[in-house]
Amino acid sequence: MKKMTSREKNEMLWGWIFIAPTMLGLIVLNIIPIFQTIYQSFFKTGDFGKGNVFVGLANYQKVFGDTEVWQALWNTIKYAVFEVPLSVVIALILAVLLNKKMKGREVFRTIFFLPMVVAPAAIAMVWKWLYNSNFGLINNVFGIKVNWISDPNIAIISIAVIGIWSVIGYNMVLFLAGLQEVPRDYYEAASLDGANGVQQLLYITVPLISPTIFFVLVTRIIGAMQVFDLIYMIIDYNNPALKKTESLVYLFYKYSFEQSKKGYGATVIVVLLLVILLLTIVQMIGQKKWVHYE
Repeated sequence: MKKMTSREKNEMLWGWIFIAPTMLGLIVLNIIPIFQTIYQSFFKTGDFGKGNVFVGLANYQKVFGDTEVWQALWNTIKYAVFEVPLSVVIALILAVLLNKKMKGREVFRTIFFLPMVVAPAAIAMVWKWLYNSNFGLINNVFGIKVNWISDPNIAIISIAVIGIWSVIGYNMVLFLAGLQEVPRDYYEAASLDGANGVQQLLYITVPLISPTIFFVLVTRIIGAMQVFDLIYMIIDYNNPALKKTESLVYLFYKYSFEQSKKGYGATVIVVLLLVILLLTIVQMIGQKKWVHYE
């Protein structure tokens, strides 16, 4: 084994020093809470909120028989199924359009990215007004009468629309970064061969930025499965669509902080962790068939 020189040792030392704050934050804010949550899932809160009582797998047995948890899981999946594909496709199309030389390109990029930097509370207030069934802008402009956020059949889709609007800019920036690596020669050659814009998108752009698309898909599915803030701020407690819009993270908040059932709330979030882990594994296996690393 080759012995390290003093310069290499010095570079390695400084490397560890620079990443130490990030590693410390990751351990304290992410890794330790994960194990604490798993540990907490084997307990229930004692009487009058005092202490923890070990109950083994009782919380998990209760979760799998809890219809509210299954409904929340179904709500979360519906949200992700609607939000993820549309947000990825729309962001990809916008990235392709804004990657071309056009007047005001930087302005349009900024406009589409702005929702990412807006506070969730402000977003919720604006969209709640837009969706209002009596004096909301959407119903008044189109002359319709739709209960966008109080109809149990469409409330989760209405919230997903807000999620799509909020995340498009972030996905677009990632796709723009990936498009910078695609040689322009490919598009010029395709144009000479008579390929139109759609064909260039499907047969050149998508395959060459497939690693970026895969990354966006994985992160967006994880993000969509953890939806909470929009639901919490849009849907009131007396809203008839509450049961049809509760997500697993919403249930975790309700059980842990409103009902002081921290053990049961932890169990719900562990179930979500397992679902996300399963989905990620499926994606990791499936990406071998369509992601091209060059």
